[in-house]
Amino acid sequence: MNSQPLYDFAPIARLMFLGVVIALGPLAWVWVRNRHAPPAQRLRVLTLVTLFLTFDLVLFGAFTRLTDSGLGCPDWPGCYGSVSPVGASTSIAAAQEAMPHGPVTFSKAWIEMIHRYLATAVGVLIIVLSIVSWVERKRLSVSYVWPLGTLVWVCLQGAFGALTVTMKLFPAIVTLHLLGGLVLLALLRAQATGYALAAPGHPGRVGLPGRLRWALLGVGALLWLQIALGGWVSTNYAVLACSEFPTCQGSWWPTMNLREGFTLWRELGMNHRGDAITFPALTAIHYVHRLMAYLVLAAMLWLGWRLWRVPGMRATARALLLLAAWQFASGLTNVVLDWPLLAAVAHTGGAAAMVIVFTGALCGTRRAPERAPVSSASPMHLSNPIR
Repeated sequence: MNSQPLYDFAPIARLMFLGVVIALGPLAWVWVRNRHAPPAQRLRVLTLVTLFLTFDLVLFGAFTRLTDSGLGCPDWPGCYGSVSPVGASTSIAAAQEAMPHGPVTFSKAWIEMIHRYLATAVGVLIIVLSIVSWVERKRLSVSYVWPLGTLVWVCLQGAFGALTVTMKLFPAIVTLHLLGGLVLLALLRAQATGYALAAPGHPGRVGLPGRLRWALLGVGALLWLQIALGGWVSTNYAVLACSEFPTCQGSWWPTMNLREGFTLWRELGMNHRGDAITFPALTAIHYVHRLMAYLVLAAMLWLGWRLWRVPGMRATARALLLLAAWQFASGLTNVVLDWPLLAAVAHTGGAAAMVIVFTGALCGTRRAPERAPVSSASPMHLSNPIR
């Protein structure tokens, strides 16, 4: 096997070129369909297209992780110094011959590199969004800070992607990489909502009662916590620690090692002492996520019921209720059917969709002003009855 440097930046220009080529398709489509539209409309459509492709990227990232393809090319940004597995075929064949059941195979290398190509294309689209928003900043009613912030974030996300490979799937790094992709979805959704609100004739943000607005924020925070716990389950491969429902290992409270399971800074498959992680630790990771799921599911059902009665929020309520059912079904399928690939990817997709819906709801609503109580001493009651 050829010795490769830890960080190989030689193919970065060619990788960026491929990203530009892939991004040209969506950019051309947006331009042709909206060439006569105002800048805000073009930016909104381009943001929605980028949001859609980023959602696809999150799903493909889950597919990459679940097929154990994260180290299909064990260097970054290329594959054994090449821009594609074709140029690295000799190194891949040597690695596969040395470890027939190891992390490097031709199929895994292609999965990993396609993930990088898609990520680069999304990065190019975000660069275009930031440039156009800066150029058109004087004619837009929406701040260009959001696209620039998204550009900074996608650069950080790329750095975490590199660390995911070079640190050999370190669970904390992989979980942060997953959360970073979902934050990217939230940033793009916030921008799309802002452009929609700025469109002429839009009725504006929906007013929510103060307590319901706070409930929306609270359930959103619970959702992010649950997603982080789910990412920790996935990156530690703890899904199969409990293979039955609703109990786990025949018990409502199985043997767990919370301290070992939630020691964050450690290598994959190891505990904080450098020994192999114990099964009670994996059980703790799985079961805490399951217990939290009950709370989040109940909170989402209650929130969907409350939002259903608010004018203008019925579509959001319907989406939340459907996604709650989707997450319950896909999560249950992962447990009882031994983690099938389709259900696992669907579970990640449901979490990503929830982030998009919650972000749109938060950005598209406001706290409604409280109605002032009618006082018995109001002027109409104090008017002189004798005229």
